[in-house]
This record gives sequence, structure tokens and C-alpha cells, in this order.
Amino acid sequence: MCKYVNNLALCNKFTGLQMDFYDWLECYQDFDFKLPLIVDNVMQHLNIETGEQGIIIQPRFQHKGSFCSTVSIKISGQRITMSGNPSKYNRLDNLFGFSKLDDCFSVFNQILLSLGLPPFTKCTKVSHHQGKDGSKVSHFSDGATITRVDLTTNQSTGGEAFDYLNGVSTLRYRNSIPRLHTNGCSADWLSKGGKASLIYPTIYNKANELRTFSLTKIKNKFGINSDEYNDLMKIIEYCELHGVVRFEQKFKHAYLRRHNLRFWGLFNESHFSEIQKQFLSIDEKLQVTAMDFETISEQLISSGVVDTTRASNITAMYAIEWAHGKTFDFEKSQVQTHRARLRKIGIDIKDVFNVSTFSPIVIVKAKEVVVKTLTPPNWYQMPSTNPLRLVA
Repeated sequence: MCKYVNNLALCNKFTGLQMDFYDWLECYQDFDFKLPLIVDNVMQHLNIETGEQGIIIQPRFQHKGSFCSTVSIKISGQRITMSGNPSKYNRLDNLFGFSKLDDCFSVFNQILLSLGLPPFTKCTKVSHHQGKDGSKVSHFSDGATITRVDLTTNQSTGGEAFDYLNGVSTLRYRNSIPRLHTNGCSADWLSKGGKASLIYPTIYNKANELRTFSLTKIKNKFGINSDEYNDLMKIIEYCELHGVVRFEQKFKHAYLRRHNLRFWGLFNESHFSEIQKQFLSIDEKLQVTAMDFETISEQLISSGVVDTTRASNITAMYAIEWAHGKTFDFEKSQVQTHRARLRKIGIDIKDVFNVSTFSPIVIVKAKEVVVKTLTPPNWYQMPSTNPLRLVA
């Protein structure tokens, strides 16, 4: 029996599924013993002057599962680094996945055990290390350290995925600027410099993503008449019928470090869900139906942004002037006030007005585009953390 099997009990208990689930995990752990060699060619550092031999580096490799799924593994000295989508591994699709990090680590650990490698363990303590310069302090732990995690939620638009993405891509999120991709199937939010150093939010058409990245692989491997191809087509058609859009946020290493979310077992996962709730509510501001004075003025009052016609008319005039190319001095308090009011109904006069991206569609919870959280159909096969069979 594999010598690491007893450690699997730490994380192989299935904890259930919710509508928010993990779509990617990157992590590493340093062990206090020599790791086995599992690749044919390795690299080792050598100090030419002293002849001292350094750590052995086993190049990163792709470990393949069924249905064209893979995870990436790298061994450097006594450190194992692993990345991939636990909700997709050994599965035809990942329309729904694991809502707990314990389940994600269980999938990773089963793979490590099958290769004769030690599994990741939860952290029990955090230690501090003083840098050589005497100023920089680093933190490390005795378990797995997370460097990236993606959380995702499926929303149904009632078959109106393209119109929804066109509309929601006019709104800012976390002070980031929206960008609708040229195919109209994806929108993301970046800084003014075009970066996303902490969180990378994106909303995309799930049916299009499955057709683009999964269907061809399944077709080439199993054939167009296979059960695998037909099952995936059934899922794609379901996504098209319901207009499924996926809200996804990539929590990067800098964000995890800043909010103490790196060390598995030493933080509350609800933090991710709270940030996801904020992202899911982005469309609540998308209410203006036309870029005209009367519509904007009425919307300001009906939304409770202002309570007098005079105030709404003045603020609406700023939006009309913005639509006609006027720029404003945002250092002035009155400009800041009117911008804040307009942002509450989905208009930001600090952005450059673009008539091609300003959407005339109304997106509310129960009107022209009905947006609601997608629940799994009764025929959908959920992921499982049943342990892989280990051999001697």
C-alpha cells in the first residue's frame, strides 16, 4: 500500500455542493524529507567554484486524467507545486463543481498519492522569517500554501446571454474598467493600465466556452457518434437554452497574501463568497433604457437616487452633456456629486462615452431579462471525491 495513504483521511470527506464553486486551484507545500523522482530527466544546480550540488528540479509536467482533463505538477527540491481545475479533473465538463477547498485538495491529493507522492496537508501554524537585509519579513507555514484560487457562479439569463453581456459590460466593478471582447461572448474588468493584479473578474457565455475549448477535444478523442460527445452537446444545448453566463473571479497571490487567505485550514472561506456576492450584484445598476433626458431624470427619481425633479433634471443634464462629448473637472465637488448619482443607475461620466457599448436593454430580476442563479438539472452528474484505488 502507498506509504502516504493514511494522510488522505485529512481531506477526503465530501462536503457537498453549492451554487458558488471553485474552478481553479494553485498551491505548493514544502516537505521535510526528500521527494521521490517521478520524471525521466531532472536538473540539478552545481556551484562550479565549490563543486557543491544544489537541489534537484523535476520539470513541470501535465498529469492526464480522463475526458482530456489535466493538472500541472512540478517538484523542486522538497517543494511540490500543483495547479489545475479540481472540478474538471476526470470529468466531461465543469458546469458545476466543488464548493469547498477541502474537496478540491482531496482531488489533488488522490493524484499525488497515485504517483507515490505525499499529499498536501492543512496548515497548523504560521512562522516568520527575517530577510538578509534585516527588514523584509516573510511568512510560511507547515502545510499547503495557496497562490491562486478561482470562484465561479452560473447565472441564467433566460436565453439572452449576448444581450446581457453587452449590457453588463458598460458597468464598472471595484474601480476597474469594463471591456467587452470582440466576439461578444465575454466581458472582463481591468485597471486603467490594463492589469488585474489582485482580482481578475470576468463574465462569459458558458455555451460558447464549452464549444470553443471542450467540444473539439471530445470530438477528436471519442468521435461525433460517441456517448461522450452527445452528453457534452446536451450540456451545451442546456446552457444555450438558459443563456448561461458564468461569473468568475480569479483571486491572485497578491490578494490572498494581503487578506491572509493563503494557508489552507487557517482562514474562513466565506470571504470568497462575500466578494462573489458583490460581483453578482453588479447588474443591479443596469437600469437606464435610453440615453435621453426624460428617461434618465425619471430613473433617478424612481430609483430613489434623488427626491426632487429639480435635482434629477440637473443630474440628467450632466449625462446628456457627457453623451455629446463634454469632459468634466472631477476635482469639483458638484461634478463628483452628479457622477456618484449617475453611477447608481449605471452611467459613469468619467468613462469615454461609446454609443456602440451603451446598451438599451433593461436588466432586472424579473422583467425583460430575468437573471437568476442556475441550479443543476436532475440529469446532471455532480463531481465526486471518491478516492482513487491505490496499488502497491
